[in-house]
Amino acid sequence: MEEAQAAAIEQSKEQTAEQAAPKRRRAASARAQPAQQAQGQQKKDIFLSSSIQLFNRYSYDVEIFDPSLRNYINLRPIVYPHSFGRKSQNQYHKANLNIIERLENSLMRGGTGGKVGGRVIRTKGRMQGKKLKAMNIIKNAFEMIHKQTGRNPIQVFIYALENSAPIEDTTRVRYGGIVSNVAVDISASRRLDVALRNIGMATVTSAFRNKRTMAQALASELILAANNDVNSYAIKRKNETERMARSAK
Repeated sequence: MEEAQAAAIEQSKEQTAEQAAPKRRRAASARAQPAQQAQGQQKKDIFLSSSIQLFNRYSYDVEIFDPSLRNYINLRPIVYPHSFGRKSQNQYHKANLNIIERLENSLMRGGTGGKVGGRVIRTKGRMQGKKLKAMNIIKNAFEMIHKQTGRNPIQVFIYALENSAPIEDTTRVRYGGIVSNVAVDISASRRLDVALRNIGMATVTSAFRNKRTMAQALASELILAANNDVNSYAIKRKNETERMARSAK
């Protein structure tokens, strides 16, 4: 009887082990699947970044040194950055928009809006809504940057954004009947917005009633801003904004 009971126990253990083996294999495969997917996605991203180039000429393999702007500068590889406004109604859609396309949008403006240098510029619709025209301007400007500096123009553009993005600004605060300016920090998203706006403004004002084309004005502004030159309009605006913030402390 004891031998029969021992044999039955061993047989039940074997059956239990056989039933548990497929479960262990499924659990192991389930644990390994996310790692395999992540590894495959990483290989896919590396392949895309190395194979897809802007205008089929410039690589997207660039460095972003500013840690606050790194999460907002989108460098998703795309040959011709044009999303046709598909996600323009989504919240925070700007963070998922290619940074070159955001530069195109900053160039599509009808003028300065207010006085800049004692004058108001009106382009009378020459750039408003003309996305392909703005894309060709950026393409020609990047060719000029590549010829003058010998560097990747996307990297020069990233340097210009990092140097022209202000860190502090002022806001109006009302205490009772007294209104005063108070220095505040700027979020990374607004820093990028201000830098792009100033670069677009500099391009429009430099090319207005001037022999220089908008492509030449954009190339000159990006090179000056990338070198942190005080002759750059974006750098001047950044220094002025931070100076006012320091005086309001």
